[in-house]
Amino acid sequence: MPITKISPKHQITIPKEAFEKLRLEVGDFLEVEAIEEGLLLIPKKLISKDQAWFWTQEWQAKEREADEAIASGEISEPFENAEELIRHLRK
Repeated sequence: MPITKISPKHQITIPKEAFEKLRLEVGDFLEVEAIEEGLLLIPKKLISKDQAWFWTQEWQAKEREADEAIASGEISEPFENAEELIRHLRK
């Protein structure tokens, strides 16, 4: 198991194998929790305010519903024109 050293500014280097296994990127954020056994580092992604709507429970529920419909084949074929789409929607 790799070992790292705490720098004078309380910084540590994440060993390459852990960095890659967790698919971390430079600039990522980590939540740090002191637990009985030591430190627990949990990768976190910050969401910009203009993208927060996508992560609401309601939006994610609709995303799951759409994924399930696609997986079960409940999709329409591409339409050649708007009239074809309108005929399909009126069925």
